[in-house]
Amino acid sequence: MQDVLSSISGVVWGPVLLILLVGTGVYLTLRLGFLQFSALPYALKLAFSPGKQDKKSKGDISHYQALTTAMAATIGTGNIAGVATAVVLGGPGAVFWMWITAIFGMATKYAEAILAVKYRITDKNGNMSGGPMYYLDRGLKMKGLGKTLGILFAIFGAIAAFGIGNMVQSNSVSDALDATFSIPTWVTGLILTALAGLVLLGGIKSIGKVTAFFVPIMAIFYVIGALIIIFTNFHLVPAAFGTIFTDAFSGNAVAGGLLGTAIRYGVARGVFSNEAGLGSAPIAAAAAKTDYPGRQALVSMTQVLIDTIIVCTMTGLTIVMAGQYGNGDLEGADLTTASFSIFLGDIGGYIVSLGLVFFAFSTIVGWSYYGEKCFGYLTKDRALPLYKIAFVLFVFVGAVQELGIVWTFADIMNGLMAFPNLIGLLLLSGVVASETKRFLKVAKEEKRQEKQSSYS
Repeated sequence: MQDVLSSISGVVWGPVLLILLVGTGVYLTLRLGFLQFSALPYALKLAFSPGKQDKKSKGDISHYQALTTAMAATIGTGNIAGVATAVVLGGPGAVFWMWITAIFGMATKYAEAILAVKYRITDKNGNMSGGPMYYLDRGLKMKGLGKTLGILFAIFGAIAAFGIGNMVQSNSVSDALDATFSIPTWVTGLILTALAGLVLLGGIKSIGKVTAFFVPIMAIFYVIGALIIIFTNFHLVPAAFGTIFTDAFSGNAVAGGLLGTAIRYGVARGVFSNEAGLGSAPIAAAAAKTDYPGRQALVSMTQVLIDTIIVCTMTGLTIVMAGQYGNGDLEGADLTTASFSIFLGDIGGYIVSLGLVFFAFSTIVGWSYYGEKCFGYLTKDRALPLYKIAFVLFVFVGAVQELGIVWTFADIMNGLMAFPNLIGLLLLSGVVASETKRFLKVAKEEKRQEKQSSYS
């Protein structure tokens, strides 16, 4: 079964999907006039300094809470284990291609969010519901194509939540705590299940509050550990960057058929980390209190910057500086742990282990909402309590079981989510462009009024 699933995963995550992922980002970047660069300062301001319009706008959670909910789901094992896997399989040059994927992925993430807010609906409970299943269904008017793509996305998303957003995360936590602190996996499973249940019962508002508090702490904790390594060993940094850039264009990068190994694993693990193009994060963006789709879209765009350009770079740079990626016995989180430990001793191992715990738990919380919304779309919000109960119970299952097959199956579901979403983004790119033009006029006028008021 593992061999069969691995073969399917290789096809799903083959050159077609990787080219489609990056190609969509490049196309949207050109169509939006490199918005991810020109509007980035304003986007960061929106994300971290709530505006007056947030309070009176429709939605369930603030811009910041929508951002941290999406970041909770994406800042996970991909930032620790995923980066290490990319370096082992694709070489140090894979880190460079993760950066390239992230740069264009910012445009993709922006487009996903702007469509999610534009086509969101208010459900029977008075909560906002949105995401690819809704903008595919409501945005595409092509003889049932949109409805079909929406259903496919929702099916893949509801199933994927149990894999990449649940069991593989709790399994990573239980393994890390067992290896570092000798805590039995069943104990970790019970604790995670209880904590997840408490957060999930409160719905998106509870999730938003928890992630708004939780995500900055866990990201800062991990990044500070990496920065200590980088600054105390700064003499190794130029050589590490040199290795990354050189390897990105070496024979290793351009070999291996249509996509070289460095490019393939850099793109694949970059997407695994920030999920740009998979269609998951816009589900959280749709719940944001915002007066214009473009406002929340700019906030959502910053997620890729923080997740990949900052957090993943910290991991990748430390691994390359440590030079242990050629050791055949080390891979995944073990490689990251060994790399941190070389510079910080046992403390380095604790930083990675605790970082993995926080990252993985936050992913469980974020993905629970994604899965719930996908399932609700398919069932018209019927039987949602059963889905939530099943999701919480599977947290324990993941913590105590070996999950090789689940990892591979989760990869397949994630890849399958991307296809209908990317098709929708390309077909609806005109809507994205027109909404962007409309909002940029508003933003320009707001800036003019701010200057005028400051003068007076």
